[in-house]
Amino acid sequence: HPKEAWTATGRWETDKEVMYQFQDNRGHAWGLGFTHEEIVTALAAHHITSYRDVPLYLYQIQTKFRNEPRATSGLLRGREFMMKDLYSFHATEQDRAGYYERVADAYRKSFTRSGLNALYTEASGGLFSARSHEFQVLSEVGEDTVHYCPQGDYAFNKEIYASEMKCPHHAQETLKEGRSIEVGNIFPLGTRFSESLGACITMEDGTRRPVIMGSYGIGLGRVMATAVEVSHDDKGIIWPKALAPYDVHITPLVSKDAEETKTVFARAQTLYNELKEKGLEVLLDDRQGVSAGIKFVESDLLGIPLRLVVSAKTIAHDSFELKKRHAQ
Repeated sequence: HPKEAWTATGRWETDKEVMYQFQDNRGHAWGLGFTHEEIVTALAAHHITSYRDVPLYLYQIQTKFRNEPRATSGLLRGREFMMKDLYSFHATEQDRAGYYERVADAYRKSFTRSGLNALYTEASGGLFSARSHEFQVLSEVGEDTVHYCPQGDYAFNKEIYASEMKCPHHAQETLKEGRSIEVGNIFPLGTRFSESLGACITMEDGTRRPVIMGSYGIGLGRVMATAVEVSHDDKGIIWPKALAPYDVHITPLVSKDAEETKTVFARAQTLYNELKEKGLEVLLDDRQGVSAGIKFVESDLLGIPLRLVVSAKTIAHDSFELKKRHAQ
């Protein structure tokens, strides 16, 4: 990112500890984006001039770079990570607030489909607003601490937001405390970035105002890592269906008889083709020099939802053996 956009908002200096900054061979200053409010707002400023141009919603799936002092192994917290970002631009605060709730609902559905019970958690808005919201998944390996209602409809982040210890929706419920992993967040940005970067619109009455913004993000790598943390056993991963790299894992077994083995692997290939034609993502373990025991262990480790075992025995009964990973 060019230094100029970040200088306009003041974050070139205030966030220099977290931003990788450098100069090219011409002496121009650049930074690696650890977030994208500046760049997206500067882009929008070239395309929105009137209240008729908004609302506008821009999203991306993009790599971020953050000089993270607490970087850990794996995907939960790294210095390079992938995020789905969404930025919204509005003429009025009322429109922004309505869209904020739409995104919150969409995020809830996304996390539910991903097999994650994400708590909609009140948090500080930091420099942007009085409050924001995080989506937190309870896990012992989490870095955050949340207080939450056992009914699941209220939570707040302990470290950056203070609240009563009773649930405002269920007076009889005492809030519980737990460690959690943040997998998404949404912020009402107001006009901080639009004022700094000149993203203004002419209203219907002729007045000129900074556009009102919101910011929304899901950590894609962190969602994957969190799914593994909350969905596994001593054998390996148990992927939620929506996140699994494949729908089905076909495992043909080698027979003592070479002709039988040939028949088994031919049947497995046919099954693979049939499932692919039906639109399924299929992994075929076509290794003939690997024992059944090793194949089963590695299949459990990979954690694909369904395993189809093809062997001389199953062919004799014109069938195959089906195992569900989550039911083992």
